[in-house]
Amino acid sequence: MSTQVFINLAVQDLPKSIEFFKGLGYEQDLQFSDETAASIVISETIYVMLLTHPKFKEFIPKNAGISDARSATEVLVSLTMDSREAVDKMYDKALSLGATSFSEPIEMGAMYSRSIQDFDGHIWEFFYMDMNAAPPQ
Repeated sequence: MSTQVFINLAVQDLPKSIEFFKGLGYEQDLQFSDETAASIVISETIYVMLLTHPKFKEFIPKNAGISDARSATEVLVSLTMDSREAVDKMYDKALSLGATSFSEPIEMGAMYSRSIQDFDGHIWEFFYMDMNAAPPQ
């Protein structure tokens, strides 16, 4: 079995966050969703668990707080795209759904990326890596 990745994120407005990810073209897995959490399927092995703040707190130590992703970078989640054009399309779609731009496009040789922040400040990077142009090992 392949290793699966579950990215757990605290969100202020669960319905709004669900609509954002559905607007990007991802599916919600209703089997693992309720009024406190939503499972968003990114791929066969990657899932985003959107959790209300009270639900998120059930998974962390009692004295631990939830960071404000708008004022401090908690994580940078990077998702591959099939082309530079797909990166731009996903970036534009995210902005049209209410996300904000996080940085200027980044070009690093064979890699091209664009980043946004969702409603809760979580950073999402969409990137394309041209393996034919990547330097040899």
